[in-house]
Amino acid sequence: MLRRCVAGFLVCWVAVTGQARAQEAYPNKPIRLVIAFAVGGATDITARILAPKLSELLGQRVLVDNRPGAGAVIGTDLVAKSAPDGYTLLLGEVSSFGINPWIYKNIPYDSLTDFAPVGEVVTSSFVLVVHHSLPATDLASFIALMKANPGKYSYGSAGIGSMPHLCAEMLKSMAGGLDITHVPYRGAGPVMNDLSAGQISMSFPTPSTALPQIEAGTIRAIGAGPLKRERTLPNLPTLDEQGLKGFECYNFFGIVAPAKTPERIVQRLNAAINTALADSTLALRLQELGLDPTPGTSPEKLGDLIRTERAKWGPVIKALGTQLD
Repeated sequence: MLRRCVAGFLVCWVAVTGQARAQEAYPNKPIRLVIAFAVGGATDITARILAPKLSELLGQRVLVDNRPGAGAVIGTDLVAKSAPDGYTLLLGEVSSFGINPWIYKNIPYDSLTDFAPVGEVVTSSFVLVVHHSLPATDLASFIALMKANPGKYSYGSAGIGSMPHLCAEMLKSMAGGLDITHVPYRGAGPVMNDLSAGQISMSFPTPSTALPQIEAGTIRAIGAGPLKRERTLPNLPTLDEQGLKGFECYNFFGIVAPAKTPERIVQRLNAAINTALADSTLALRLQELGLDPTPGTSPEKLGDLIRTERAKWGPVIKALGTQLD
């Protein structure tokens, strides 16, 4: 009898201590950080700057895995359906969480329920710019010009459903239904080439993309898209400041895990992300690319941000009537 009790105790003790050791061991193998975009884009570059520092802090390699396709749906869905063990993560952005759920009819994941938010990484701005020939220097003169010339002017974007496209459409709506023609391109580079040449009238590029042309005088900045002034253009008022109250258009990159990932793993990853972003050398590298690190963000804050952005873009996309299979 005594032998059986001792044996039972030992079995329980081994099981409990083994489980405790397994919990303490995370991570005990490489972590995959999925990017739902091609190599070379802002999300990919951000991941490749962040991954080595996370590897150092976590004691395991963080491997960047590009899975582009279907407007970021393929890579995002891969993570949604991965095991909730902390070894497959996604560095996503507004399109992954707030835009695609409205654009794609049969999207295979739910951005609100299929992910466990871990932490925000960076934000990036957009700025309304016009060709230098347009007689508009601020938001008021810009709106007056557009209303006096319906259908005459055009704006370029990096494609249907891209952030510059949606920023412009939100501006048109909030300014009273401006009539400006959309010209979609394949990427930001061709947009800026045609804008500088006067082939299109305006766009919403990132500041890092626009700054060389602003400094050269080929384009003029009218207003910043976020509620807070852009770091690289501190003297440029936001569109909200100029009277378009509530206008807010920017991008954020955040790391999420599959839903039901244990809280202890989420918190371990969150701590590593925030420590990495607080590193001055890493932060400077991101800032040089026009990205603003957001250290200190909690999983709860990222979750709130995802819900806010999804709610914000729904009416804009519905008004456009843009849906893809």
